[in-house]
Amino acid sequence: MKILALSGSNADGSFNEALLKYIVKHFGNKYDFELATVKGLPMYKEGVDAPADVLALGKQIEDSDLVLIASPEQQHSVTSALKSALEWLSSSVHPFHNKPVVIVSTSPMPQGGSRSQTRLKSILASPGFSAVVFNGDEFMMGNAPKQFDENGDLVNEGTVKFLDHFFDEVDDWYKQVTK
Repeated sequence: MKILALSGSNADGSFNEALLKYIVKHFGNKYDFELATVKGLPMYKEGVDAPADVLALGKQIEDSDLVLIASPEQQHSVTSALKSALEWLSSSVHPFHNKPVVIVSTSPMPQGGSRSQTRLKSILASPGFSAVVFNGDEFMMGNAPKQFDENGDLVNEGTVKFLDHFFDEVDDWYKQVTK
């Protein structure tokens, strides 16, 4: 399965990007990953044609079997950078149509980005998306600064075990939605 792992953060030293990099390393023998980010994309502007870098991200989404979005939380919602990228994609190229999407998040706060995930699921249900969003167990990791070692590996064995379980559920769900 080809997975586009999309970081919804434009922050330097993003914990959500670190989570995606860990997932890519941890499951690298099981899936074919491609990393992407919303970092550096221009803000959405209505009535303007999508720029080349947004179109390139749309093509990456189209070419993937599944999109894994790491969604940071800002002000109880998704980041403005992620929202802007999604606005471009839902108004110009529509690459999420019938695309399986899975959301993960981490945060320095104990909630682990839970409100971001809820908000993102609502956005992906909006006109212009028609994404097929995974709604099984949710992977939200709180206290992000304490979760990674100096090599970018997760330090809590229970967290790694739950991540394995989470991706087992994703595999089962993916088989169901792509029959």
